[in-house]
This record gives sequence, C-alpha cells and structure tokens, in this order.
Amino acid sequence: MSDILEVRDLSVSFDGFKAVDGLDFNVEENELRCVIGPNGAGKTTLLDMICGKTRPSAGSIRFRGQELSGMIEYAITRAGVGRKFQNPSTYEDLSVFENLEISHPGRRGIANCLFGRRRKEVDRRIDAVASEIYLSDQLQTKAALLSHGQKQWLEIGMLLMQEPQLLLLDEPVAGMTDAETERTGELLNELRGRHSLMVVEHDMDFVNQIAGDGKVTVLHEGSVLAEGPMSRVQADPRVIEVYLGR
Repeated sequence: MSDILEVRDLSVSFDGFKAVDGLDFNVEENELRCVIGPNGAGKTTLLDMICGKTRPSAGSIRFRGQELSGMIEYAITRAGVGRKFQNPSTYEDLSVFENLEISHPGRRGIANCLFGRRRKEVDRRIDAVASEIYLSDQLQTKAALLSHGQKQWLEIGMLLMQEPQLLLLDEPVAGMTDAETERTGELLNELRGRHSLMVVEHDMDFVNQIAGDGKVTVLHEGSVLAEGPMSRVQADPRVIEVYLGR
C-alpha cells in the first residue's frame, strides 16, 4: 500500500531545544496510525508541522507527493489534511447543524450559511455526518449545551464535512467518560479504511481499542523510539523504561 504521508529527516528547535530531531515517519493510505510517547516527545509538535502551524527547521513533509513544509495552514487544509486539537473548537452559540454546515467546503462563511439558500446535498451530508458522530438527535442543540465528549465528536464531524484524506487527531478522548471513550473508538474504527488517520493519545486502553493489528509509533526526545504492533511495542524494554513504566 502506498504512503499518503512521508516525513523525512524532520527537525525543529525552540530556543536551542530540539523538539523534533531527524524524524522519519510515514502513514499509509487508509491506515489508522497511533502515535504515543511521554510528554515532550514531540508528538504535538509533529502534528503542528504537518498542518503548517509550526515551520520545520529542516527536513521534508510530503502529502500525496506534495511538499507541505512552507505552505500556509489553510492551503494544507484545502490539500486534504484535517486537524483536531486537544480541546474542542466549536461555535458555541450555533447549533450542531450550523456548526456542521459552516464546515462544508461549499458553505464558507457564517453569514452565507445562516442566510444563504441551503442546498439539498449539503443537508444530506450534514445528516450523514451527524449520524456518524452520534448527534442526529442533537442537530438543533447549541454547541454550548453539549457534553465535553459530544463537543469532541462535533469537532470530528466538522472535519469530516471537509472530506479530508488525512485526519490528525490530538488526544481525541481527553476528558471523556469511559462510555464516550468507547464510542469514540467505535467511530474511529468506522472511519478506518475510508480516511487515513493519525491519532496522538496517552490513554493506552483506547490505543489498544483502535490500534488492532496496525502499527503504533512511539516517539521519545523527538525521534522514533519503537514502531510496530501494540503488543510488541508494549513489551519493548526501551518503551517500558521511558514511557509505560515497570
């Protein structure tokens, strides 16, 4: 299977500290890749560089053969890369429906969405995404009234409305209840094979739920410490030493 994302010899420094150091990394087409590691390992910084929030000091980031380093954030989004941050970012005063609607590529701008003539295909897309993210019965509810977990799902839905080819998810279950975490795992497993996903997470039970037999990457001090199936990674003495604990 071909790679959708290729990172080669990637580095970035902040005030002399190398947050990412000569990193080589790839994600295959339609793969769900989990990235784990201790705080300060470079996980979020890697996501920041892929989506254009942080400029690398050196190295290459190629998405479907297109070089991303040097591109601005909105251009990377339009190229097909979607990013969900740790804390949900939704329009609190708008309904679930309106949040999804303004995320559709053909409905740019809040005023256009609220007062423009809705197209039937946009409505159908909203209904389909709302069903995927367990919010079909909350379409008219303001985002501010949703639970934390529901807001996380809504932000994932806002990404799905953009039909990205690669989704970057930074700690998607942080702050969720056990039930919400389990349903989020079910959601990501449903998306597997239809999108490529890169999931940064600390919750090892959740990683076990979504990793399956796929590859897990462990970062430490800005580079890859170990990579492989979760069962092998968890048994790696180096991973136990620096991250999982004895």
